Amino acid sequence: MLISKLYDAGVRSEHAYTAAFASIGASFLAWMVSTKEENAGLDRADRWGIFVGEWAPTFFGLGVALAVHEQNEGAA
Repeated sequence: MLISKLYDAGVRSEHAYTAAFASIGASFLAWMVSTKEENAGLDRADRWGIFVGEWAPTFFGLGVALAVHEQNEGAA
């Protein structure tokens, strides 16, 4: 149901995959910026990088689900 609504809204698997790769890059960028800007130390920088990095598997999962939905839509 959620995948159908995303598909109907114009979200495609390529969008989800792009968001996944962007979140990987954003994770690295957040880690780099945090190590330079935070006075709290490396622990906090690591947490920011991990927090943003946890988005990637969600976007990859949505991409796979959307790809399956797209294949089913084409077969119907």
